[in-house]
Amino acid sequence: MSTPAEDTRLIAWFDIDNTLYSANSKISQAMGEKIHAYFMTMGLDDAEASELHLKYYTQYGLALAGLVRHHDVDPIDFDRKCDGALPLEEMIKPDPSLRKLFQDIDRTKARVWGLTNAYRPHAERVLRILNLEDQIDGLVFCDYGESDFYYYKALRKAGVSDPSKCLFVDDNRRNVDAARELGWTSCVHFCEQGLESMEGGQVKRIGTERQAENDNGVVVINDLEELRTVWKEIFVDAP
Repeated sequence: MSTPAEDTRLIAWFDIDNTLYSANSKISQAMGEKIHAYFMTMGLDDAEASELHLKYYTQYGLALAGLVRHHDVDPIDFDRKCDGALPLEEMIKPDPSLRKLFQDIDRTKARVWGLTNAYRPHAERVLRILNLEDQIDGLVFCDYGESDFYYYKALRKAGVSDPSKCLFVDDNRRNVDAARELGWTSCVHFCEQGLESMEGGQVKRIGTERQAENDNGVVVINDLEELRTVWKEIFVDAP
């Protein structure tokens, strides 16, 4: 039996949280509070919970990875009490201009996939609220029972053998740099400089982690509409 031919189109990967909506939504802060409360249900005091939250975020990229690895936490329970408990419908709304951006991607030239380090229910909920569910061809999310490296898993699931076919936009500079080092060809840092977000339970001002002079071939934008220029090869021709 012959194997299916590989899809030769480019693939545009969109991070979901703090990329498809603005950090002004304060979702990261609300999530940080939920995660902190979850740590405290493990018998930690306030200071211990803050310390461990930051440690696991720094070591693994997200707190839940450390909780699963070292405390046998059920990610479904975590998702229900943290991500699932957020009043997202009150915090974000559909944006017609964002939907139009997705609609203007020429699907004969590129597939569009979501890439998130959240669990699947949260990612699907965000896409549904933003009215983008039908604009995403596939979704790669964290399965904390897998040891597969995040970006290799994305390539495998999407059936991509050539990483140079990947375009990627994310608000987290570390994620963008990691993808770039693996050969993803057009990596974009969505950076709402000056706004605040929360990472590892710590509030940070966006745009301070790395400056443009060390860009590593990464393009920095502060509005997703700029992708029409940065990724002009995948958008339908303007009238």
